[in-house]
Amino acid sequence: MIPFSAQPTEKIDSRGGRCMYAQLDHLRAAAPAVPVELPEGFSAWLVTRGDVVRFLLTHPGVSRNLKRNVPGYEPGEVAWLSPWVDVESMSTAEGREHQRLRKLVAPALTPRRIDAMRPHLEVIAADLLDELAARPAGEPVDLHTAYSQQLPTRMICDLFGVPADLRPEVLRILRVVLNTDDVPEEESAAVYNDMNVAMRILIEGKRRAPGDDLTSFLLAARVEGEAPLSEQELVDMLLLLIGGGSQTTVSLIDHTVRELLANPRQLATVLADPARWTDAIEESLRVHCPVSSLPMRWAKEDIDLGDGVVIRAGDAILINYLAHGRDPGLHANPDVYDIDRANKEHLAFGLGPHFCPGARLARLEAAVAVPALFDRFPNLALAVEPEQVEPLRSFIANDVAALPVLLRHHARNAA
Repeated sequence: MIPFSAQPTEKIDSRGGRCMYAQLDHLRAAAPAVPVELPEGFSAWLVTRGDVVRFLLTHPGVSRNLKRNVPGYEPGEVAWLSPWVDVESMSTAEGREHQRLRKLVAPALTPRRIDAMRPHLEVIAADLLDELAARPAGEPVDLHTAYSQQLPTRMICDLFGVPADLRPEVLRILRVVLNTDDVPEEESAAVYNDMNVAMRILIEGKRRAPGDDLTSFLLAARVEGEAPLSEQELVDMLLLLIGGGSQTTVSLIDHTVRELLANPRQLATVLADPARWTDAIEESLRVHCPVSSLPMRWAKEDIDLGDGVVIRAGDAILINYLAHGRDPGLHANPDVYDIDRANKEHLAFGLGPHFCPGARLARLEAAVAVPALFDRFPNLALAVEPEQVEPLRSFIANDVAALPVLLRHHARNAA
């Protein structure tokens, strides 16, 4: 087992939603970081204060690379953790190696290339909305499954040229890997193997028949003076970009729609002034950051956080990205969704060298998906009370398990 210097005080809550937010508030009040127990008896410091999150995200004594900082670690030692730490991608690389990987990917994700994806996104949104419009009137629809999940995953699979017969398996893997609620160890190990198999099938297909897609681009990517992606780097890079480029946006769409339906005055404001959609999306990123706690970072040296808390060299650090946006020391009434608040600062896409390269695409997808939905269904309404929307059971992803709506509700509540 990976060594840890402190005794966990409690087990992390994987029930998601309000339970996760409540534990975050409770632990924030206790200390700048708290030792918690994760699945399979693994322990880590959970960081829940916004200023400490920002401090550690760019701290030179904090690393993303487990293999270099925990002597004796064997890949696969903690099955559920393998998809996050036993990889060779931008998510675990440091320094010069991280710069090399970003250089190889950067030409595919320039602002100009991403902005040029809008027409394709609009076509996908229109197709999905047509499918929704064909549903029987008056029956509740799970918007999460039928729309929020479909648009980003269809877009990312189109971008990477994932063939139709492989898409169900890729999307199944991406959903399963986020589940952290009492997952059997053998199931976690199988998911990691399935991830690698699916990506290698995709790669071999593109080697035989390259196309105008990002998988073919990465296979051919070259930067002067830099080594091309190795086979394992290519597999892990695809997993990172396909997974990160879809699941976070699903959550962003879900939460933005739910909050606007729960706050009709704010919905009326954005419908009257389309320039305010940006405010709606950024406020959603603040209050419902799509990634809660992303495994894993490691202390390269002792780090004193004050209040008697010292993270020792070799300790695991689980940074809660939600913490910054929901910290009452940084935001007044942080759990209130308010598109008019002046400070919507969040760390939903990270900070520093590891800032998410797909942040612009995620914002674009939400900026297309949410307005298009309300334009097609102006009388859209939740089919349950906002607090009855079931959360995804995970401490990694912050999303809903389902989003029941009525597409043709007879009238929206008066603003």
